[in-house]
Amino acid sequence: MTLADPQTSNGDSAQDVAFDVDEARFARAQRVESIARWALPVIVMVLTVYAWDRVVTLNNIPHYVLPSPGRVMATMVEDWWLLIGSALVTLQTTLLALLVAVIGGVGLAVLFTQSRFAEMSFYPYAVILQVTPIVSIAPLIFIYVENRTVGLLLCAWIVAFFPILANTTLGLKSADHNLRDLMTIYRASRWQRLRYLQLPSALPYFLGGLRIAGGLALIGAVVAEYVAGTGGVSSGLASRIQEAGYRLNIPRMFAALLLIAAMGVAIFMALSLLSHLLLRKWHESAVKREN
Repeated sequence: MTLADPQTSNGDSAQDVAFDVDEARFARAQRVESIARWALPVIVMVLTVYAWDRVVTLNNIPHYVLPSPGRVMATMVEDWWLLIGSALVTLQTTLLALLVAVIGGVGLAVLFTQSRFAEMSFYPYAVILQVTPIVSIAPLIFIYVENRTVGLLLCAWIVAFFPILANTTLGLKSADHNLRDLMTIYRASRWQRLRYLQLPSALPYFLGGLRIAGGLALIGAVVAEYVAGTGGVSSGLASRIQEAGYRLNIPRMFAALLLIAAMGVAIFMALSLLSHLLLRKWHESAVKREN
């Protein structure tokens, strides 16, 4: 026994050391991954901008053909108040369309799960709206809708509506069948089943559709502004791009495109943060990211 105890102790110590090494290796890999998640996109962007600048400089490309990054940034600074005003107009249309899409998409999804006949009657038309290019619908909308703001909002809503409807409908139908049976046993009402089971189950699906719809609403707003083709002080970024193209002010076009891309990234990051805050305490997808 006196000889076995040291062996057991040494074995346990070796196992503890191996476990500590594996844990340290895992923690180091996690730190490297967390740094790389932010560093690699920044490095790629810096290299892309540098290559862009070198191509323009070495080939002496005129700024009205391809402006250098420095000229684009200088134009953004010079035309900041003009561009930011148009960006706010586009952003307002995007957020309003997204809000209406959320209200309409969630409302119809609840209706579809409560009435099979309603789903069979209206869901095919939602699919038709989704698969029909907004470029082909927008001219008709602006013919029959006199108010330009309403026309822009309607175009952006059509694009953003379907992902929320489809994902929320799928989520409402994906509740655990065992929990459904349990609520049936306890004679839960339709409202109780919807409130305490289906809506919580559908939340991750809804948030996934919301992230998709945020970018699509911005695309719909920009496309609608292109089709509307009106200028003026209250015009959006797409109108500024058209105006700059007519005047061969290519640096302003790039500056406006940069703002549209920045808006899209900001919308996606904001919706991703909202999804994380709502799911981090209980849903597996968010819990895994924290661990």
